[in-house]
Amino acid sequence: MAPAATRNTIFRLINAAQHSSCPCHGCRSTSHVHAPAFHQLRKLATPVNAVEKEYAFEVAASNLRFGEGVTREVGMDLKNMKARKVGVFTDPVLAKLRPMQTAIESLQSQQDLPFEIFDQVVTEPTEESWRRAIAWAREHDFSHFLAVGGGSVIDTAKAANLFTVYKDADLMDFVNAPIGKGLPVDKTLRPLIAGQSFLPSLSAPINMISVPTTAGTGSETTGTAIFDVTSRAFKTGIANRALKPVLGIVDAANTESCPTEVHISAAPSLTSDKISGLNKKGPKYQHPGYQVDHPIIPHGISVALTGPAVFQFTAPSSPDRHREALAIFNNTTVTDPSVTSIPDSEIGAHLYEAIARFLDGIDVPRGLKAVGYTSDDVPMLVEGTIPQRRVLDLAPNIGDVVGEDGQEHLTRILEASLEY
Repeated sequence: MAPAATRNTIFRLINAAQHSSCPCHGCRSTSHVHAPAFHQLRKLATPVNAVEKEYAFEVAASNLRFGEGVTREVGMDLKNMKARKVGVFTDPVLAKLRPMQTAIESLQSQQDLPFEIFDQVVTEPTEESWRRAIAWAREHDFSHFLAVGGGSVIDTAKAANLFTVYKDADLMDFVNAPIGKGLPVDKTLRPLIAGQSFLPSLSAPINMISVPTTAGTGSETTGTAIFDVTSRAFKTGIANRALKPVLGIVDAANTESCPTEVHISAAPSLTSDKISGLNKKGPKYQHPGYQVDHPIIPHGISVALTGPAVFQFTAPSSPDRHREALAIFNNTTVTDPSVTSIPDSEIGAHLYEAIARFLDGIDVPRGLKAVGYTSDDVPMLVEGTIPQRRVLDLAPNIGDVVGEDGQEHLTRILEASLEY
C-alpha cells in the first residue's frame, strides 16, 4: 500500500486547481504494471481545416457567504428578498440532520414567511426524480427557492425553479443538445440562494439560495444542473447562467455530519472532472458512506477512476502544465531535478503513476473493474460519453480536430482505466 496522501499534498493540489488559468469550467506498488503509453498511441496531426476556437471567456463571479453558522441567516435573507412563499429542497437523509434543522429554524424565526419542504430529492437525480420535483414545485408556485444539500439537491432545485417559470415546457426542451433541444432561457427565474447572476437581456437578477452540505459539488456557483438519463445510461443536463443561484451559503458546520468517505469523494471531484459521461451507477457497486438503497459511484469517485488515464492523454497538449501537476502530486517543485529531467513525451506516464499513488492513498477503488465494470462495458461507456459534446469539445485533440468525435481516444482511456 502506498503511503497516505499528506494534508499538505492535498492542500497544494486543491490550491492549484483553484488557481488554474484554464478558462473552462489508481495497486500502485513497485510491482504493478506500468501505465499504457498514450503518447505512442495518439496520432497528433495538424488538421487540414482549422477549427474555430473561442477567443475569450467570461468569469461570472457568484455571491458566496463564508462562515461557520451562516446557515442561520437564510431566513433573514429570504425575508429581505420579500419572499412570498419559499420552496425548500433537501433529501430524506439530510432532512433529519442539523443543517436542515438550522435552515428551518431560520425560516421559522421570520414572521409571514411561509414555506413548503420537498425532502424526496434522489441522490444522483434521474429524469423521473426531476419530473416529480418539478410537478411538486409547479403546484405550489413558489416565489423563492432554498436548497439544502449536495449537488443532487441543488441541481434538482434549479430544475424546479426553471420549470416553475416555464409551466408548459417539457424537461427535454432545455436539456443540452443533442440530447435535448437546448432552448435558450429568456425569462427571469425565481430567487434561489446560492450565487447571484444577471442576464444581460433581463432587468432583474435570477435568484435562488443554496446551502451546500458537501465540499465538492460547486453547484452553488454555477448555472449547470445534471441528471441521469437512465434509459440511455448516461448523464447530461441543463446549462444556462439563468439557473445560477443568487447566494451560496458556505457553512463549515454543515459538513460535520458527512461520513469520511463523502469528504474523500470531494477532493477528486475538484481536481479530476474530465469524463462526465461515466454512468455513476456501476454494476452492484455501492460506495461506502452513502445512505442510499441503490448502487452508486459518487461523482468524485467516478471522475477519479479515469483520472490517471485522462491526464496522461491530455499531457501532450500542454507538457508544462502537466509537469506542474506532477510536481504537486510528488510533493516537490517544478524546478526539482526529478521533474525537470523528464522529457515532455514522458510527462503523461509519470503523471499517471503519481495520480494513481495519490488515489490509492485516499482509498479510491483501483480502476473500473473494482466497481464492477469489465472490458465488455467499455463500448457502452463510450456510447454514453460521446453525446457530452459540451465537455468533449473542450478536450485537446478532440474539440480542436476537424471531424474528431473522440470515440477512439475515449475507448483507449477507459480500457487503460479498467485496472491500475
